[in-house]
Amino acid sequence: MVAGVVVTFIAFAPSLLSQFVDWDDLENFTVNPFYRGLGWSHLKWMWTTTLLGHYVPLTWMTLGADYLVWGMNPAGYHLTNVVLHCANVALLYFVTLRLLGAAMPATAGHPLAWRLGAAFAALVFGVHPLRVESVAWITERRDVLSGFFYLLAICASLRDAEAPSGRSIRRRAWYWVALGSFALGLLAKAIVVTLPLVLVVLDVYPLRRLGGARGWWNAEARRRWVEKVPFFLGGALVIPIALVAARTGANLVTIAALGIVDRLAISVYGLTFYVWKTVVPLDLSPFYALRTPLVPLSAPYVVSGLAVAGVTAAAIALRRRWPALGAAWLVYVVTVLPVSGVFQNGPQIAADRYSYLPSLPWAVLAGAGAIAGWNAWRERRGRSPALAVPGAAALVIIVLAALTWLQVSVWRDSERLWTHALVLGPSSMAHSHLANLRRQQARWAEANEHYRLASAMRPDAAHLHVNWGTALAQQGKLAEAIDRYREALRISPRSADAHYHWGNARFAAGDLEEAIGHYREAVRIDPAAAEVYSNWGRALAQQGKRDEAIARYREALRIAPHSVPHYNWGNALFAAGELEEAISHYREATRIAPDAAEAYNNWGRALAQLGRWDEAIDKYREALRIRPNYPLASANLDQALARAGRAPAR
Repeated sequence: MVAGVVVTFIAFAPSLLSQFVDWDDLENFTVNPFYRGLGWSHLKWMWTTTLLGHYVPLTWMTLGADYLVWGMNPAGYHLTNVVLHCANVALLYFVTLRLLGAAMPATAGHPLAWRLGAAFAALVFGVHPLRVESVAWITERRDVLSGFFYLLAICASLRDAEAPSGRSIRRRAWYWVALGSFALGLLAKAIVVTLPLVLVVLDVYPLRRLGGARGWWNAEARRRWVEKVPFFLGGALVIPIALVAARTGANLVTIAALGIVDRLAISVYGLTFYVWKTVVPLDLSPFYALRTPLVPLSAPYVVSGLAVAGVTAAAIALRRRWPALGAAWLVYVVTVLPVSGVFQNGPQIAADRYSYLPSLPWAVLAGAGAIAGWNAWRERRGRSPALAVPGAAALVIIVLAALTWLQVSVWRDSERLWTHALVLGPSSMAHSHLANLRRQQARWAEANEHYRLASAMRPDAAHLHVNWGTALAQQGKLAEAIDRYREALRISPRSADAHYHWGNARFAAGDLEEAIGHYREAVRIDPAAAEVYSNWGRALAQQGKRDEAIARYREALRIAPHSVPHYNWGNALFAAGELEEAISHYREATRIAPDAAEAYNNWGRALAQLGRWDEAIDKYREALRIRPNYPLASANLDQALARAGRAPAR
């Protein structure tokens, strides 16, 4: 299996060259100081946050550990993802080995067949292009981490199944390993909540500890049910937390917005989509748009429904002859359910990452198929030609690995990612992200056009008008920007973001009173908007209302102790001549955000006014180390060097 892990690592090695991408990575990592470390304040945030609609404290802890080792170098984060995925491949090998041993005892005379089947299953899972999104996207650490504990729990459960039936549960170490792994998996991602049902299916087949001749409610069967109770209780505790987190992140679509029939149509579409993409993994996209209004009786949904009904009927009809099909199908449906239309989460109809756990039963079935092919060939053709089956399996793995290598390159950076998505299927999401990218590149005409197209595709999306307005404001087109904010408020009258950015536009125009009015309205709608309080404080500081400004900075820091309020508060104190206090806030700002070049520069200015030239020089140099092209810091450094009697560096 070592070779399988190596092949998987090689297939995903190009991801080590990838960057943070403009799809949740920015909000999660590049502008988020709260995860950067494992101190008490970081841990408190990790265990209480539902950032972007997810409660994943254990995942955050691994990312905090990455920061301590790698800082903001994305290569280290990608390496951890790849290593975790490789560990999952190894775990799946051992899981499959035990499942095949239980399901196919007739092959006991050929242990090599088991090993080859298990290796094939692990590699089909490991190097399949559908895994790329979960592995090559840093934000999806939660997939590979939860997958690790999910597989570890199954592996431990299979070991526990070998214990004598009369042994006390207190003396079954593997049972407690399984339960502990399940708990850790829930803290990595709530999708692991499906594990108890999967364990029940495995008890029925291939372990045959429930149902059939064993019965469903005799003394031994009751023991099996009792063993699952802690698992079901753990899941019951996590489900409401996950739903609240999704609702907090404004991701969970309400029943009013998407009806029951529509949800069922999306769900059956998803069930066929992931199977189809498993068989034909081409044209994989980071975003598959949910087209609205949805027509449940249109061809894609009707065909999907017929396919699901057909497979279900076949699984029932063949339950005695081929029970593996029914078990695999049931596990697949159970693991897809939380990411299906039943719990519609976001504007996508499907996502490659949603296939990470649901793909496992198909991989195991592929391993069983490889063994069946091996045995059939041996019986018909003799021992020597049986090498054709491993050869065919190797060819499948080579093709999948090559496709994965190519797909990983799509995730190299934001430019490639969203250009690729737009080529495969124009969507508001792709246009929106490309607009953000063009805005960062100051390619204003293209940015405006992408925002226009994105808004035309989703005319009910207020946030698109807010982002477009922000881009127009950066271009100095304040009147047009305000028109966008006004449109956003027409669509969503309770858009705190629209008021906030409208306030920023008036601030830039020097209309401080109107800006403050919008900031006040923004915090009325969203009292937890720390950035609004911070900018409100800046506006008050410019009006000379120092005490009121500091009160707003204090409120911003109470809500979210990040660097921006400290920096702004420091500036207010600097302007008031309270230099020592200003320095303490600049120090705190740079502690939270070590790459805050402006804070270092202003810290140097405060030190210079106190005559502490050597310290000021150090701060200016730090600002220039972070941002070499920083004219103000460079001029300040030259002045400080001259005042200190030292030659300017050239």
